[in-house]
Amino acid sequence: MALTDFPRHPLLYGPSPVHPLPRLTTHLGGASIWAKREDCNAGLAYGGNKTRKLEYIVPDALAKGADTLVSIGGYQSNHTRQVAAVAASLGLKAVLVQENWVDWPDCVNDRVGNIMLSRIMGAEVRLDPSGFGIGVKESWTRAVEDVEARGGTPYPIPAGASDHPLGGLGFAGWAHELERQERDLGVFFDTIVVCSVTGSTQAGMIAGFAALEEAGGRPRRVLGIDASAKIDETRDQITRIATATADLIGVRRPLRADEITVLPGWAGDRYGIPVASTLDAIRLTGRLEGMIIDPVYEGKSMAGLIDLITTGEIPTTSTVLYAHLGGQPALNAYSGLFPH
Repeated sequence: MALTDFPRHPLLYGPSPVHPLPRLTTHLGGASIWAKREDCNAGLAYGGNKTRKLEYIVPDALAKGADTLVSIGGYQSNHTRQVAAVAASLGLKAVLVQENWVDWPDCVNDRVGNIMLSRIMGAEVRLDPSGFGIGVKESWTRAVEDVEARGGTPYPIPAGASDHPLGGLGFAGWAHELERQERDLGVFFDTIVVCSVTGSTQAGMIAGFAALEEAGGRPRRVLGIDASAKIDETRDQITRIATATADLIGVRRPLRADEITVLPGWAGDRYGIPVASTLDAIRLTGRLEGMIIDPVYEGKSMAGLIDLITTGEIPTTSTVLYAHLGGQPALNAYSGLFPH
């Protein structure tokens, strides 16, 4: 099968914008830096990378007669906020298990930002004290069973929409979308920088670019920046999802080891806790480009991009695309970091 053989429910405005970051490029004095903006991709509660993934999951949910989307994430999960928005737009219910993934001392962490938006959109929010983990959780399984017990038809969506048979298709499509935009812009991005935690965003890119390369496209690097602080788990999940997605969309060759790159160094010791480089990246990007990034994901991938360029790991001759995946509503739960 090819990607075009899979049903897709349109949720996005269209292709997400691609634009240069000239002041950041000049400041770093190295590679040319552009951004592709999943934070501007849809009108559903600020959009984000998970909305793109849900375009391929929604048809399966509807075909199975689901009336309730059941998903899981942290208190400030961007993913569960997007599930709530998609459910509202389809006239479905949403049950969201919100675990205490981040040990962050903010007294309104469970009431502002993403979780507040989910409540506004009518989702049933279940707070759970369990900590961070990208595997299948008992609390999520129980939520699915509770929907069934009250006569509903649940459709389970794992954390990040990642560990789902169709979870990688959205960003395989992103790769094809980018190739069309490159032709229109007259530019080629030899390096992609993306944040990785639950894995299917980077995995989908890897599979999509493999399909394009097999069809005669130019090779490029996809550099995942780990933000999980559990890099072995993240790398294993990316490898598994990328391999399964490549097979799903008809890539005939095995993926090469050099196609699956996840880099440590910017996550800190714990998921969701910003470190000095995170805050420096947030401020630098905001003050030079007016582009807002968050302290959980994008602040860490931007910190990685900055260091990779300034150290020369990404050479000055490169044209780099920063994948902005969204997540700014979480900033509300980190207000103490920016008193001035």
